[in-house]
Amino acid sequence: MSQSVNLPALGESVTEGTVTRWLKNVGDHVEVDEPLLEVSTDKVDTEIPSPVAGVIEEILVQEDETVEVGTALVTIGDGSAAAEEPAAPASETPAAEEAPAAAEAAPAAPEEPAAPTAEAPAAQPAPVEAPVPSTEAPVGAPAEQTPAAPAAVDAPPAAEAAPAQGEYLPSAPPAAVPTAEAPAAAPVAEEAPAAVPAAEAPAAQEAASAPAAPAAAPAAANSGYVTPLVRKLANEKGIDLSGVTGTGVGGRIRKQDLLEGATTAEQPEAAPAAAVAVEDSPLRGTTVPMSRLRKVVAERAVISMQSSAQLTSVVEVDVTKVAALRTRVKDSFLEKTGEKLSFLPFFALASAEALRQYPIINATIDGDNIVYPAQENMSIAVDTERGLLTPVVRDAGTLDIAGFAKQISDLASRTRDNKLKPDELAGGTFTLTNTGSRGALFDTPVVFLPQVAILGTGIVTKRPVVVSAGGTDAIAVRSMVYLALSYDHRIVDGADAARFLVSVKNRLEAGEFEADLGI
Repeated sequence: MSQSVNLPALGESVTEGTVTRWLKNVGDHVEVDEPLLEVSTDKVDTEIPSPVAGVIEEILVQEDETVEVGTALVTIGDGSAAAEEPAAPASETPAAEEAPAAAEAAPAAPEEPAAPTAEAPAAQPAPVEAPVPSTEAPVGAPAEQTPAAPAAVDAPPAAEAAPAQGEYLPSAPPAAVPTAEAPAAAPVAEEAPAAVPAAEAPAAQEAASAPAAPAAAPAAANSGYVTPLVRKLANEKGIDLSGVTGTGVGGRIRKQDLLEGATTAEQPEAAPAAAVAVEDSPLRGTTVPMSRLRKVVAERAVISMQSSAQLTSVVEVDVTKVAALRTRVKDSFLEKTGEKLSFLPFFALASAEALRQYPIINATIDGDNIVYPAQENMSIAVDTERGLLTPVVRDAGTLDIAGFAKQISDLASRTRDNKLKPDELAGGTFTLTNTGSRGALFDTPVVFLPQVAILGTGIVTKRPVVVSAGGTDAIAVRSMVYLALSYDHRIVDGADAARFLVSVKNRLEAGEFEADLGI
C-alpha cells in the first residue's frame, strides 16, 4: 500500500508553499515524524515530517516548485515497488526457461559439467587475499561482480580505493577491499582471518597517506544534511565536523555553530597576535537566488514604504538604574526562571505600558477607519540565517519581566531552529527590534503594514554625560541608550510619537522594576 503525503495547512492565511529542499531521496526509508523536505511560505520556512513509516517511492514536486496546500508531495509505501525492479532480471521467464534447457544439454556436451570444476580451483587462491569472513559477504558488490574474484593480484588497487570511500564511511576502508571477492571466499571463510593483517596493512598505509579523507569524513559522521556552505567553511577553518554539535533542526550543523566553535578554539592562539586577521566570507564572488522568505520581506517592505508615510523620532535614555538592578538580580533571576536577564524585557515592559496609555501607536488602518485593538500583541524581530522574522508575544500588556524573558527566549530559540508555527508570526500590533544586539547606536526601522509603529532599541553603552545634582551640573559616567520610533504619519503625529517615547523614557530612567520582576 502506498500513501501520498500532501502539503499541510501551515497557518490560517497560508495557501501555498515552495519546496526549497528535499531531505530524502527515492528509495530512502523514513520513520514517523522524520523530516521529508523543507517548505518555504510567506510566513515561515519549515520542515514537513512524514506521517507514516516506509520507503520513498516517488517524489511528485521538485525543488523550487510552488504548490497549493493539499497538493500531493511524495508517495510512501512498504518498499515492495522499489524492490521489484532490481529483482526483475533474476525472475524473468526467459531466464527460468533457460535453466531446464541447460540441464538437458548437459549430457550432450561432456565438457559442460567440467566448467564448474574448473572455476573452483581458480577461486581457491581468493581466500588468501580476502580479509573478511563470509559473514561480511552481504556488504559486497552485486553477484555479477563474482567473476572478478579469481584475479587475486588486483586486490592492492582495491585497497587503494578504500580511502576514497572512507570519505563517507570512515569504517569502510578495511571492509571495502574484499567486497567483490566475498562471494568466492565464502566456502573457505575459515582461512580468511590468516590474511587479515596482510590486507589491512596496505589499506592503513593508503589511508594514512590520504589527508583529504579525515577532513571530509566528519561531514558524514554527523546525521542529517550538511550544506555546501557549511562544508566549505569547515574546510577553510580546518574544523572537524565530527566534533561539532549542531544546533539546527534535528541536530543539523549551522554556520553559526562553526563560527562560534572557531572563535572559542582560536582564542588562545589569537591572544598574542598584534593584528586581527580579516576572514573573507564564502559568499564573495558568488550569485545565489533569493529565498522565498527574502522575496516576501522585500515585497512587503517596498509596499509598506510606498503605501505609508514613514518617519522616525529618537530619544536618548539614561538606563543606569536599570543596569544596576539587572546586575544585582541577574543571578537570582537565572536561578528562579532559568532565563538570562537582558535589557530587552525592560524595554518591552516599558513599551507595553506606554501602548496602553497611547493606543494610537498600537492601532491599524482599515480603509478610512482607525482600529484600536483590545490587546497589545508585540512582534519581536529575530535575526536568523533565513532572514528577519517577527514572532508575536501575545497580550504583552499583561506580562511582567519574567514573562517577557521567557516568551522572548522561547520564540527566538524556536524561530532560529525553524520550529515556529506560522500563526505565531501573525497578529502583531506593534514591533520591537533590538538593533543594539549587533552594536548599532540606533537605526530608522521600517514599519510593516498593517502596523503603524516599530521601536528600535540601540546598544546600551557607558559614556560621560552631564547630570544635575543639587542644582549643580557635573559630568558622570552613565549607561545610555537611544530609542528610535518609526511610525506611519497617516494617523500618528509627531506629538503622538513624542508622548509615547517620553513615557518609555521616564519609565526606564526611574528604574523602579523590582515589583515587576516576577520572581
